[in-house]
Amino acid sequence: MSTVDITPSDAPRQSRPEKPVAVLGGGPAGLTAGYLLAKEGRPVIVFEAEDQVGGIAKTEVRDGYRFDLGGHRFFTKVKEVDDLWHEVMKEEFLKRPRMSRIYWRGKFLDYPLNGQDVIKKLGPVELTRCLLSYLWAAITPNGREDNLEQWVSNRFGKRLYQHFFMSYTEKVWGVPASEVRAEWAAQRIKGLSFFSAAKAAFFGNKGNKIKSLINEFHYPRFGPGQMWETMADEIIANGGEVRLNTPVTSLEVKDGKVVAIEAGGERIEPSQVISSLPLRATVGMAGAAASGDVQTAAQGLRYRDFLTVALIIDGDDLFPDNWIYIHEPGVEVGRIQNFRSWSPWMVPDQSKASIGMEYFCFKGDDLWESSDEDLVELAKSEIEKLGLAKAEKVERGFVTRVPKAYPMYDADYAERVDAIKGWLDGIGNLQQVGRNGLHRYNNSDHSMLTAMRAVDNIMTGSKHDLWAINAESAYHEEQQEPSQPYKRVPKTKYVDEPLVETKEEAAA
Repeated sequence: MSTVDITPSDAPRQSRPEKPVAVLGGGPAGLTAGYLLAKEGRPVIVFEAEDQVGGIAKTEVRDGYRFDLGGHRFFTKVKEVDDLWHEVMKEEFLKRPRMSRIYWRGKFLDYPLNGQDVIKKLGPVELTRCLLSYLWAAITPNGREDNLEQWVSNRFGKRLYQHFFMSYTEKVWGVPASEVRAEWAAQRIKGLSFFSAAKAAFFGNKGNKIKSLINEFHYPRFGPGQMWETMADEIIANGGEVRLNTPVTSLEVKDGKVVAIEAGGERIEPSQVISSLPLRATVGMAGAAASGDVQTAAQGLRYRDFLTVALIIDGDDLFPDNWIYIHEPGVEVGRIQNFRSWSPWMVPDQSKASIGMEYFCFKGDDLWESSDEDLVELAKSEIEKLGLAKAEKVERGFVTRVPKAYPMYDADYAERVDAIKGWLDGIGNLQQVGRNGLHRYNNSDHSMLTAMRAVDNIMTGSKHDLWAINAESAYHEEQQEPSQPYKRVPKTKYVDEPLVETKEEAAA
């Protein structure tokens, strides 16, 4: 496995005749930008506040066990991103079987839907009720679709919404589904209806645009962090720098340009800045250079955090899936990972099961502030309550907290983002990329694509609109013909064709 030789924050710096490109944040988007710039021989410095690269896609390692925070399948319809993944990982990029199911009322439901399985698990009476609910929604649709509850109920009916959307969605976001904007549903669930799902379940997809889910995906042997650590190694090998434990604390903006940043107590004058930092942080660090209205808009942006309680359990795996979604209101856990299903190399002792219990929360709330010991006890009690394992079989547990994991699509987010975009448009050498950098629920591949376009803007003078990437697409892990290689066309909106997304994968 790659070992990153990171430049220490207190090491002497080489003088450079050319001002470096400053990349703020060492997650997938930031490292992609740094990697591509370093390959082209441009001086570049990647600044990362933590002691490890990868951001929310890093791999935690405890006592030899590796934990994927959130679960990261490497599958994309963007060929150039797929090519980059293989370029970086080479033979360390494994092919792994894909499996995810829904845990509902003590039963596992297949996904994609399987007609016989649905009948067996839900029963004909409940299926009839769901169909009648759908038909009622079809003939008496709600005229408004401002929020997720309205959007989903119009397409699936109230009963299916209550069974398979409400509980899990409200765990993820921590607010009623009526407070989550419909734009999130439109981006992440686009193209699916009760009728199309039922047709696919009972009659297959012949003649239907809806494709079957992929049955395998790529994955680094030692977890997603191996990808980002290898990328950091390559940045350094090509003359760039990666500075860990070096948070950026201020942006000095004058005359429509970032003239300096302060990071790790050092003032650096960059030629260009690519930032994957949350919009709220970028605006805050600019201080008086951002107007009061822009600062207010930034402070109003909200994020959902989560934590993973990893449990080492004596015995076999609890289930074969990569993860399962917990649609049970009686427990707080929202999703459970099985790390051996990601890669056997994640689990050093093959006589043990290694799982990750994911809890969605807000930083500072009771769950977030609970001690690690209490969180491990909570996870142990809930794994037994779900009937998946006995608490006494749990040998140890580890807790990892992940702040700002999901940008929230609340009632005012779009107006606030627009205000910030207007301010950013006036700064010629600053580009925001990535999930939190654009306050958009992008997966890793689209986050990396924003960084690739940002580098292209710097290297070729292109004018790609980074805000247009994945703005209207519904992204999903579906079988599809490979996309055509990217051709530079200025001012093009980079969006994929509308595809099917389900609410389970949407919250992943």
